[in-house]
Amino acid sequence: MVDVGAGYTGKQLRVNLKKRKAKIEKINPAVLRKYLGGSGYSARILYDELKKGVDPLSPANKLVFTTGPLTLNRIPGGGSIMLSFKSPLTNAWGESRCGGDFGPDLKKAGFDAVIVEDRSNEPVYLVINDGVAEFKPASHLLGKTTSVKNKTIREELKEPKISIMCIGPAGEKLVKVATVMFEQRAAGRCGVGAVMGSKNLIGIAVKGTGDAGTAKPDKLKEALKEANTILRGSEMAAGFKEHGTTGDMAPNDAAGDWPTKNWQSNSWGKAEKLYDQFFNTYLVKNHGCYTGCPIACGRIAEVKTGKYKTPEHEGSEYESISAFTAFVMNENIEAAIHATYLCNEYGIDTISAGSIIAFAMECFENNIITKQDTSGLDLTWGKSEVLAELVRMISLREGIGDVLADGVKAASKKLGKGSEKFAVHGKGLEAPAHDPRSGKNLAVTYGTANRGCCHIHPLEAMAFDSGKLDWGMVNFGAPDPNTVDRWDEKGKGALVKLLQDGLVVPDVVGICKFYMYADLHLSHYAKMLSAITGWDIDGHELMNIGERAINLQRLFNVREGISREDDQIHERMKKKPDFGFYKDEDRCVIKDFDAMLDEYYDARGWDKKTGRPTKEKLSELGL
Repeated sequence: MVDVGAGYTGKQLRVNLKKRKAKIEKINPAVLRKYLGGSGYSARILYDELKKGVDPLSPANKLVFTTGPLTLNRIPGGGSIMLSFKSPLTNAWGESRCGGDFGPDLKKAGFDAVIVEDRSNEPVYLVINDGVAEFKPASHLLGKTTSVKNKTIREELKEPKISIMCIGPAGEKLVKVATVMFEQRAAGRCGVGAVMGSKNLIGIAVKGTGDAGTAKPDKLKEALKEANTILRGSEMAAGFKEHGTTGDMAPNDAAGDWPTKNWQSNSWGKAEKLYDQFFNTYLVKNHGCYTGCPIACGRIAEVKTGKYKTPEHEGSEYESISAFTAFVMNENIEAAIHATYLCNEYGIDTISAGSIIAFAMECFENNIITKQDTSGLDLTWGKSEVLAELVRMISLREGIGDVLADGVKAASKKLGKGSEKFAVHGKGLEAPAHDPRSGKNLAVTYGTANRGCCHIHPLEAMAFDSGKLDWGMVNFGAPDPNTVDRWDEKGKGALVKLLQDGLVVPDVVGICKFYMYADLHLSHYAKMLSAITGWDIDGHELMNIGERAINLQRLFNVREGISREDDQIHERMKKKPDFGFYKDEDRCVIKDFDAMLDEYYDARGWDKKTGRPTKEKLSELGL
C-alpha cells in the first residue's frame, strides 16, 4: 500500500444525520493514488456504497463533499469543492462544483471529504472546526434566503469569516433544480440542493487552521513561479479578469453558439448591445471566488433604482445572463440581473430556471399552459416582468411553479399535449447556453456527459471547434484545432473521448477549469501535484486517471439503467435554426449523430449497442 501523499489529510468525516453522529475515518492511500480526489474519489464512494435504484430524495442517498490534492489557496484555481450524489433530476450520476474558500477551508479543518448519510428528524446545520463536528438546530432558518442564512449562522457562531454552504427555500421545498450556495457562488447543477434539503441539512460551516503539507516545497515554488509567469502573460487570463464569462455573449452570438428562444435558434444578434449595457452601467467590479484567485472572473453587479432594483451581488455570469435574455427573448438587462440575484437568494440553478421558463413560454404560446394555470401571468416571449415572479413560484412550488420545479422533462410528462417537443434536456438535465450547431464536438459532449447535458465535460467543446483552443491536449493526441473544421462530424467522437479524459482532471484534483483557458495545462498541474504529494505524476497519468473516473461514473449510470438511448440529444439541437445569423446555413445541421456516437464508443472501448464499458476496458483501467 502506498503512503498518503502530502497535500492530503488522509481523513474523511462520515456524518449520520439521523443519529447525529460524525465519525472520522482514515482514507485508503491506494484509493487516493488511483482516483486522486474530487469527482474521481466520490465516484468510488457512491458506486461502492449506494444500492441500485435508490430514490435520490430518500435517506438512502448520500451527499459527498470532496476536495482534491490541489484544493489549496496558493494553487492557481485551487478554490474548489465537488458535491456528488445521485441526481433527483436525472436519476443518474450527479455532480456539481462550487468555487470559493469552502474547499480549502475543509482541508484546513482536517478532512479531504465529508460523506453525509441518512436524514435528520429536525432541520440542522453542521459545524466543522479543526476536526471537531457539531450539530446545531436550524428550524429558525427555514424559509430564509441564502444570504440571511449565512448572516444568521455567522452571528450565532460568532465567526464572521467562517465558510458556509447552505440551501435556500428551493432546497427546503425539494425543488429538483435547487442549488447549494457558497456566498453567491453555486453548486448549481443536477438538483444537489434538493438532496441536501431532503436530509434536513440546511447548511455546513467549516473553519480550520491545519495544513496538509508539501512534500517538495522547492519544487512547488518552481512550479508556481512558472504558472504565475504564464498567467501574467495570458491574454485569456486578462480577458477573464476584465470581462468575466459574460464577455463571451457577443462572440458566441456571432458564432452561432447562443441558444435563443428555447433553442429555436443558435443566435439572436442582440448580445453585443446587451453586454455593452451590462458592462457600462451595471457592472461594479470583478471578484475572485476564493482568496488569492489571480484571475478574479466573478462579476459584482448592481441595479440602483427602478422596479428591478438589486443590491450589489455576485452572479451575473454568462450562463445566468444568457438564460434570462436569449433563452426567453428578454431584452431588459435589468430584469435579467434581478432574476439571477433571486435565483441565488432562493437557491435554484440559473441555467435550469431560464430553461424552464423558456419551456413554459413556448407551452403558453401553444395553449398548453394558459393564464388560468399561471394565476394570470402573461408568459408571452420577452415579457421581462414575469421572470422574477416565475423564479419565486418555482422556488416555492406555488401554482404552476410546482409543476415546473421538477424540471422540463418531468413537467412535459405532466403537461402532455406534445410539450415534450419543447423540453430541451439531456438525461433530464436542462441544456446550458452553448449550441452544438456551432461545432459538432459539443453535440457528442452533450449526449455522453455523465451528469447530463453539460457544457464543461469537457469544457466548452465548441471552443476547440470554432475558438481553436486546445488546452494543451495536442500533447496527448488531439489534432491541431486549426486543422479541424467545426462543421465536420467525422473524427469528433474520438476527439471528445480524448478531451473528456484530460479536461475532467480539474474536477479530480480540485481546481477551476478556467485556468486551462489561461494556458495552464495538465503538465503544469502534474508538476504542482508531484511537488505537493511527493508522487511522480505526469500528464499522461492524469489522462489515465481522468479516463478511470469517467468510466466509473458511467458504470454508476449503467447500473441505474442508462444506455445508448439516453446518450441522444434533443432534435432541436440537430436542425437548422428557425431564424438568426445561421438560418440558411446547412452546415449547422447534425446529419448523423449516431455515427458520431459509434465513433465515440469505439474510442472509449464501450459496447456500441448498449453504451456499456467492456470488460477489457475495465480491466485496462483497474476497475
